[in-house]
Amino acid sequence: MEIPQQCPSSKKLLADEEKECLKEPPSISKITTKKLAFIPLLFLIYFQVSGGPYGTEAMVGAGGSFYAILGFVIFPILWSVPEALITAELSTAFPGNGGFVIWTHQAFGPFWGFLIGFWKFLGAVINLSSYPLLCLNYIDPDLLALSSSLPHYFVISVSTLLLSVLNFTGLPIVGYASVSLGILSYLPFIVISLFAIPKIDPRKWVFLGQKGRKKDWPLFFNTLFWNLNCWDNVSTLVVEGVTEPSKTLPKAYLSTGLITFFAHLIPLLASTGAMSLDLDDWVTGYYTEVGEKIVGKKFKRWVRLGAFLSGIGVFQSQLSSCSYQLLGMTELGLLPTIFGTRSKRFNTPWVGILISTVTSILVSYMKFRHVISVVNVFNSLGMLFEFTAFIYLRMKFPDVDRPYKVPVTKLRSLIAMCFFPFGFLLYVVCAGHPIVYLVVALLTLLGVLWYFCMRMFQAKMWIDFNHVMKKLADYENLGYYDQIVK
Repeated sequence: MEIPQQCPSSKKLLADEEKECLKEPPSISKITTKKLAFIPLLFLIYFQVSGGPYGTEAMVGAGGSFYAILGFVIFPILWSVPEALITAELSTAFPGNGGFVIWTHQAFGPFWGFLIGFWKFLGAVINLSSYPLLCLNYIDPDLLALSSSLPHYFVISVSTLLLSVLNFTGLPIVGYASVSLGILSYLPFIVISLFAIPKIDPRKWVFLGQKGRKKDWPLFFNTLFWNLNCWDNVSTLVVEGVTEPSKTLPKAYLSTGLITFFAHLIPLLASTGAMSLDLDDWVTGYYTEVGEKIVGKKFKRWVRLGAFLSGIGVFQSQLSSCSYQLLGMTELGLLPTIFGTRSKRFNTPWVGILISTVTSILVSYMKFRHVISVVNVFNSLGMLFEFTAFIYLRMKFPDVDRPYKVPVTKLRSLIAMCFFPFGFLLYVVCAGHPIVYLVVALLTLLGVLWYFCMRMFQAKMWIDFNHVMKKLADYENLGYYDQIVK
């Protein structure tokens, strides 16, 4: 597509074309897919963000019960609310399968759009690999033979491939499966909380830790962040999965936020109030011991089953987001068109699903703590640019139609809203282990090389790409990110 010469008529033509683009999400072709119902959307977001209290035990061990409870009370307000509000605004103002890639592409151009997409994709697929690991951490006592070496990785690889099958059938099926998985996986915590009531000692809620025992703040905050992050993941599913996003997304975020808040806080209060607080015991998987001591010996199996079901739910929801993100990056011309190939039967991006699944298997060898740290660093780098893009697009294009708009208008207020998230993201980036920095640096370098290789292949027409103009900020006209032309 060539840009017309800058005469009055051509400027009007370009403006009309951009306004027309603003009305429709970018796509290679108009594709009709069945939307998610409201309740399945809630559980899909719930699993993308958290999936339940499994894996949060390490917070108590790292900082004590008081700080763990305080973290789950304050952090959703300071972090989750701003992230959810910004996602709702940008997802409806700039809808598309790329989600956050589109926002940064619009604000800073294709290179940064690609790099943020690369970081977030790697964070997501590495996160995918953590859930089979988390399940093994809960089940290990009964499967000691699989705790290391080849059998361990074989089980993870096979289970990951089997879990990915459901995603090929489409978002509605994944959504309804998430409802069942969410309810069943949380039932053990309802039982634990009820049985714990007579045994609760409220004084244990203000326990700060044993004297002389050093607090592990990096582990504490990484675990907290890992369990309350990724509210922006649903942005990649808005176009094909959400009906009336401007009305549905804010309600869905509010409902899911309340569900997530109580889903973590209630069992945390019950278990820390009823159990002994030897912090060395509070590690990932300790909820199985909590279930055994509070409810009964056989109940340990139900907690393990709940953890397994929760892992399936998180895996399915995040795999959906990953695959549609790759589809969106393909539509933006950042990846070859083969990455956006859809299933003829289910209309799902099967190549994106396959790439996400295989990548998660390749990184499944990492230790669970390193998995959390790498995921959080990648997500933090991406989120820093997302928050910056939000403020930049508000300043540069204040008149772009925003079907949902964060109810904050002054620039100082917007910066104040983003102040804590910015500071926390910088802390997460700076609090990593040297191994984490090495992995992030090497993979980032790989991403930069990949981007310039793709540009060369596109220029020489060695591989088929969609062709798009640069970004919205290159024009004085208001409009959507530029029309895709094959």
